[in-house]
Amino acid sequence: MGTWKFDPMHLQVEFSAKHLGMMTVRGHFSEVTATGDLYPDQPERSKVDVTINTASIRTHNEQRDNDLRGSYFLEVEKYPTISFKSTRIETKGKDKDAGPLDGTMTGDLTIKGVTKPVTLNVAKYGEFNDPGMGHRIAYAAETKINRQDYNMKFDAMLDGKFVVSHEIQINIEGELLEAQEPATVGSSPKGKEDQASP
Repeated sequence: MGTWKFDPMHLQVEFSAKHLGMMTVRGHFSEVTATGDLYPDQPERSKVDVTINTASIRTHNEQRDNDLRGSYFLEVEKYPTISFKSTRIETKGKDKDAGPLDGTMTGDLTIKGVTKPVTLNVAKYGEFNDPGMGHRIAYAAETKINRQDYNMKFDAMLDGKFVVSHEIQINIEGELLEAQEPATVGSSPKGKEDQASP
C-alpha cells in the first residue's frame, strides 16, 4: 500500500453537547481543510494537519450559532481557526482487516490560542476500489474534550444544571484516497512497441 491523502469533498467534523443535562445539541463546521501523508506500514512516518474555520460553525439555529461565535465560546474574530497537528499515530499493525488509520491518533489541538494534547480513537468502516474513483477507505474518529480547558468559560446554570455541558463530543468522518504512482517516463502500453516498430 502506498501513501494516502484526504478527499476534501468527503470530510466532516461534527460535535455535540448536552443542554441542561438532557437533550443532545449537535453541530458541525462547514469549512475544514485536512492535509497529511499516511503510511499504513510505517505509522511513525504518518502525519495529519487539520484546520477549521471557526466562523463556519453550524447548529441549525442562527441565534445559537451567533452565541457560539461570540466571546463566551469561540471568539471567531480573535481566533479564526481551530487546528490539530498529529504527533503520533498507532495502528493495529499487521491485522489483515485493519485500515491505514485503525487504532489511535494523538496530536495537539489548538482552540482559542490554547494547545493541549488529545487522543482520537480511529476506525476503518468501509473500503472501495474503482478505476474511476480510485482506492478509498472510509474512516471515523472520535474523542471528548472539556471546553473549559480551551477558555470557553460560559457556566450559566438553571435548576442546578449547566445550560451547556462542559464535555464536548467530537466526531469526524471522511475518506482517504490512495495516491497514484506516476507513470514511468518512456513507458508504453503492452504491444505498443510492436506497433511502432518499422
